[in-house]
Amino acid sequence: MTTVFTRVDERLGAFALRTVDPDADAALLHTWVTHPKASFWLMQDADEAQVAEEYRRIADHPHHDAYLGLWRGTPAFLAERYDPAHVELVGLYDHQPGDVGMHFLCAPTGAPVHGFTRAVLGTVMAWLFADPATVRVVVEPDVRNTAVHALNAAVGFEVVGPIAKPEKDALLSVCTRAQFHAAVTDFEGAQA
Repeated sequence: MTTVFTRVDERLGAFALRTVDPDADAALLHTWVTHPKASFWLMQDADEAQVAEEYRRIADHPHHDAYLGLWRGTPAFLAERYDPAHVELVGLYDHQPGDVGMHFLCAPTGAPVHGFTRAVLGTVMAWLFADPATVRVVVEPDVRNTAVHALNAAVGFEVVGPIAKPEKDALLSVCTRAQFHAAVTDFEGAQA
């Protein structure tokens, strides 16, 4: 599969994204999305065939895409990009032109690397903002997912407020290009 984006993190090295192959990647993705740490992904009871079916559905959707994230050439995270005017948030918020929705999931690991999840989120955000048509990134994590709320704030997301989705109560947050770049600059300055 062709790489669609690459980024080198000063501390952790090379990150890349490639399109998910629903059939070839199903076994790997199944281990990720059914892991206890992925409970907010809402696929805990899915079998491998159901995971393949879900990612085929995403691949066929005109407003939703899934990408396998690589760290130093090895699969390490999953990212989804969607148009919130057509997927996930239809009628639930004040959609603006240039809004892009995003989900991300880091692979479970027995050897966590300090700063890895933040580097993944930074990579996904840099990828989304590499498209000049992207004005804001919109996310809607479960209100109980406090870890991701903190990560989102660290890369510049601003909370809009809670929204009720059919599958969860979510915390709608948005991040502009300027907010992301300011947060990244502040973080990198603090690391120096």
